[in-house]
Amino acid sequence: MLIGYARVSTSDQNLTLQTDAPTAAGCERICIDTASGAKADRPGLSEALNVARRGDTLVVWKLDRLGRSMKGLVELAADLATRGIELRSLTDGIDTATPTGRLLFHILASIAEMGRELIRERTMAGLLAARGKNGPGRGRKSVLTPKKRATAMKLLAAGDRPRDVAEAIGVSVATFYRHFPAGGSEPGP
Repeated sequence: MLIGYARVSTSDQNLTLQTDAPTAAGCERICIDTASGAKADRPGLSEALNVARRGDTLVVWKLDRLGRSMKGLVELAADLATRGIELRSLTDGIDTATPTGRLLFHILASIAEMGRELIRERTMAGLLAARGKNGPGRGRKSVLTPKKRATAMKLLAAGDRPRDVAEAIGVSVATFYRHFPAGGSEPGP
């Protein structure tokens, strides 16, 4: 069975093109969503996936109707392949029932995977560079400098309230208590 899926992002967009093409291709059923491709909860897609059985084909007008990211498309295609369901995109010329369609889809999937790995490599290189520059710790430097800490300790010793001390040294009350957990009687880390 051929099962069509069509999606528009807003209700004022027209579904005609997306529904006419799968109907002409022989789809017996067309499931529709009016939702962003980034949304995980799409009832129409869920319905299409629930109806599809081994040997069926999910037909879309264009691959971007299934999702916004290549990662999402690859995961969906892998799920369909595991279940024995083919995927056909009418305008992209992809049909996983054919050797050429599977090859094209796997090439696109490989490119997407390479992109994710490059992002991961750049992230790790950036973290290593930051560690080299800022030392082993990550994240922001503390706003409570040694000078502010010394001033806070003097004000606390003079009997000032923790809230007043925090305001005087220019830090939030939460930051003050993070560094002086006992409310000022003992400095913390």
